[in-house]
Amino acid sequence: MKKDIHPDYHPVVFRDRGAGFAFLTRSTATSDRLIEWEDGRSYPVVDVDVSSASHPFYTGRSRVLDTQGRVERFQRRYGRTNQD
Repeated sequence: MKKDIHPDYHPVVFRDRGAGFAFLTRSTATSDRLIEWEDGRSYPVVDVDVSSASHPFYTGRSRVLDTQGRVERFQRRYGRTNQD
């Protein structure tokens, strides 16, 4: 590898505040904020919106959002009628 062309690869904590879940890994992501981890050391923390603790695919809790009756409108246009 060439020197001084790659970003710094260091330990970082990724935190999902909505799920109360955090994990320590290595990344090139940076942050000005620090968090004290279970080992007593301080690491940069990056807040994420979705993690494996809150994503419906991993949790098994899916939700259907039907805004403005889109499902019903689709059923009227393309769905089967009682006459079929």
